[in-house]
Amino acid sequence: MKFQWFFLTVGYSGLFPKAPGTMGTIASLPLGIAILMYFGSQTLFLAAFLITLIAIKSINQYESTSNNHDDSRIVIDELAGMWFALSIAPGIGFNMAELFQWENGIAVQILLSFVFFRIYDIRKPSIIGRIDRETKGGLGVMGDDIIAGFAAGITSALLWQAFLKIASFV
Repeated sequence: MKFQWFFLTVGYSGLFPKAPGTMGTIASLPLGIAILMYFGSQTLFLAAFLITLIAIKSINQYESTSNNHDDSRIVIDELAGMWFALSIAPGIGFNMAELFQWENGIAVQILLSFVFFRIYDIRKPSIIGRIDRETKGGLGVMGDDIIAGFAAGITSALLWQAFLKIASFV
């Protein structure tokens, strides 16, 4: 049970009294960026997918014993969503020296992915909110964040590409 709680709260980051979802998202960034940097976007995507599958089962077990659906302390869904966003937005491998080079936009896309993910996760527009309201169990807890992650990654990538197109005309 201790390991399950460590996993579901992403190293206990979900236990912060203020904004546990944001804290879980922030806690997920360093490892997600490291996986993206050293192993690439495909590995990060597959890691997020694997964690999602494990988390659905683990959340179902937790909810069956606690009778508490979508406990705010559970932030593994934020990790998965953020990792999906990161795997989509930069979409390329990079090294530490390239992380803060403006030309490649990696740091900008990471920041945009974070911001858009939190906006979509908190506001829950469209299908994100529908999944959150209507889907029960682990799939419901994970589902809205997965879609928010995909939306954040795509939004970040599109915004960066639009910026590059506009900048090329100037």
